[in-house]
Amino acid sequence: MDELARRLACGPSIFPHSLDVAKRQLLLVELSEAAIAQASFLDQRALTPSTWGRWIPIADIAERLDPSSRDDAQYIFHIGHVGSTLVSRLIGGIDTAFALREPLILRDLAAIARAAPPGARFDPDLDVVGLVRRLLARSIRPDQRTIIKATSFVSDIAAQLVSAQARALLLAVSPTSYFTTILAGDDSRRELEALTPARLDRLAIRLGEPPCPPDSLGEGERLALGWLTETMALQAAADTLAPGATLRIDFDEFLARPVETLLAIASHLELALSSERADAIIAGPDMQRYSKAPEYRYSAGLRKQLQEQARRDHAGAIRNGLAWLDEAKRRHPEVAHAAATFGG
Repeated sequence: MDELARRLACGPSIFPHSLDVAKRQLLLVELSEAAIAQASFLDQRALTPSTWGRWIPIADIAERLDPSSRDDAQYIFHIGHVGSTLVSRLIGGIDTAFALREPLILRDLAAIARAAPPGARFDPDLDVVGLVRRLLARSIRPDQRTIIKATSFVSDIAAQLVSAQARALLLAVSPTSYFTTILAGDDSRRELEALTPARLDRLAIRLGEPPCPPDSLGEGERLALGWLTETMALQAAADTLAPGATLRIDFDEFLARPVETLLAIASHLELALSSERADAIIAGPDMQRYSKAPEYRYSAGLRKQLQEQARRDHAGAIRNGLAWLDEAKRRHPEVAHAAATFGG
């Protein structure tokens, strides 16, 4: 067994980090089980100066990866800022779950899919998406199921990522809840502005025409565009994947009934979870921490307070966003369908 095959046989600690499209290479890095469990983002932030890593030709990895390796990872897709990291951490508290959060390589695949037809930038006989799926599906123990929380815009390629043996969770909130969550934080408002150009392009592809001129968007309209773009990606996943493969969860409803909803999520993702263990997970520290930075305290009560303050401070932007969304629903039946499904 050569060095690459030996490392691949080590399991998920040899982690597929990112892709170099031009060189047809994949960066493998070595991460400990603890590092993976703690990471909110499995991207450059998960690396340290001492992290082992090598760029390897994708074809070489495909030749050496066990052809019988599993391809059954389950996924969490979401619209952003809807508690997906919290849900992932709670799922990680289930003994038979191996939780991964926001692998950078999935963002690479989504970017490639937008730039060219699937597979156009790789050798046609090389299934890059399938290879990445299998690399990510490996778990520490054979009785575990890998549950991958993707970055929001990765929902665009949900149908390529979820295998026939897998299922997905679709996590969202109503437009008003989404608007007030974004408006409650300066960082999220800056992110909203930065993501708007790409969202305009993504929504134009789904609708077959630009949804509006870029210079016509105030903050309220940008909020509506963000909610709609990501929600329509979830709707496309629900429409494309096999019947029963997706479960829609409203994060606000989760917060109202966390134990009951966690049990429903575990059942859908085929994870054994008793009511007693669900009670213990919900009573644990994760529900009182900011999931992306667990050193900071955060709770459902604080979230509600911040949302109410944002509702008072930004009432005009919220009205403008809801009006923009109503007009989009009037003009496009597919928008109305997605909005009706996800609380809009």
